[in-house]
Amino acid sequence: MSAETHANQNLFFSLPYESAFERLGEDYYSIVAAAEFPQHSLRFRNDQILPQLGLDPKQVSDADFIAAFGRFELPQPLLAMAYHGYQFGEYNPSLGDGRGFLAGQIRAGDGELYDFGTKGSGRTPYSRTADGRLTLKGGIREVLAAEMLHQLGVKTSRCFSLIETGEPLWRGDEPSPTRSAVMVRWSRSHIRFGSFERLHYLGRPDLIQKLLDHVIQIYYPHLLGQDDAYLRFYRELVERVAELAAQWMTVGFCHAVLNTDNMSITGESFDYGPFAFMERFDPKFTAAYFDYAGRYCYANQPAACLWNLQKLQAPLKKLLDPIEMEQALDQFDARYQQVYRQRMLRKLGFESSVELSTEVTDELLQRTLQLLWDSQIGYHEFFKALRLQFEANWREKMQFSFETALKSDAAACFEAWREFYQQILASLPESELTAVAQRLRQHNPLTVIIRSEIEAVWEPIALQDDWRPFCELLERIWTAVEKASGN
Repeated sequence: MSAETHANQNLFFSLPYESAFERLGEDYYSIVAAAEFPQHSLRFRNDQILPQLGLDPKQVSDADFIAAFGRFELPQPLLAMAYHGYQFGEYNPSLGDGRGFLAGQIRAGDGELYDFGTKGSGRTPYSRTADGRLTLKGGIREVLAAEMLHQLGVKTSRCFSLIETGEPLWRGDEPSPTRSAVMVRWSRSHIRFGSFERLHYLGRPDLIQKLLDHVIQIYYPHLLGQDDAYLRFYRELVERVAELAAQWMTVGFCHAVLNTDNMSITGESFDYGPFAFMERFDPKFTAAYFDYAGRYCYANQPAACLWNLQKLQAPLKKLLDPIEMEQALDQFDARYQQVYRQRMLRKLGFESSVELSTEVTDELLQRTLQLLWDSQIGYHEFFKALRLQFEANWREKMQFSFETALKSDAAACFEAWREFYQQILASLPESELTAVAQRLRQHNPLTVIIRSEIEAVWEPIALQDDWRPFCELLERIWTAVEKASGN
């Protein structure tokens, strides 16, 4: 079969790609070439996304994925995006896409523009001394993180494909040599807070305005034509990031590296490195072994996001009134608290429409977090047990228990919590209990990928090239909740 015939048959090559970011010009990126890899073994393909592109998964072969997203025989140029960023509070002007590029942009069935962004696709002008590669384990971790968060109703990028590339890699945080891979991420945008910070560092307010106009046109089109579109953009971004932080917190997720180059201008969660879902409720839980001071620990995530939004004001200050930006930022905490309380209530089976008073809601959440802290019951195990054991007759007698015996102080806390929860159930009309049970199934997963789950699927891959546990875990993730939660 000729290369031309193969290209004509590969549906990825004939998709209606758009060049929105490319049209901005090379002030914002460098045109690059993908690395040539000695091997291409497709390890993951996200068939759930293909229908959004108008593609039938049955008509797309593994070879199509490899040609498009392993060899990158794509019809459009590959763009390594330029950006800077604050990393652990210190400004770093030596960043940019060092092991990735924008492989294409396409409008999905929902009418929104999405990116195909790579990770591990080779060196770029921004690689510095790095090799531009991704470990296979790192790729597997990002697949699992993105799919888990998606199922839990977190606004997140997703992995589109993961291809093993056959190169031995040496890393300080993995037994080496370790296996290599190239991943493609499906995301609303790869424009970051750091994309604006770089232009501010270069003293180019003209390029900042051009980029902001682009962001509003593509990602905030409802603001077009409004006199205060720039300020409205910042207000909406503050709101989106506050919502995202609340989503992370309620699902017990620690991103671990909330630098400004890892903050998307659309308020979407992406780029998962040393992330972790905490096993037990611990405000000081830190996912990254190198975060010695706990800057990005679990409890600090909302504050870290707020700090990043504040730093974004510097590039925007010639376009927006600083006082108005601060006023917009002042709304972060209220929006965060609103979404956090709403999502936690749903995990407990309740909804704002249930008409729980503010006082009852606050006491229930406080009692729940205190119980989780005192007992050290697994964070996810607690809500999973609530989901599995819930019965309508709890209004009269609540038969809720744990396999592990609680220490005396924790047992007393649990009894007080159980009594309070039962009082709330008893105050509801009996017809509401079906909705309570449904919310528990929708918002509390049967599977959460804590570290031991990930290691349990990586070990057979590393030792025996056995991918069955990985595939089985993905199936459990995809059915972990009755349906994907909302915000």
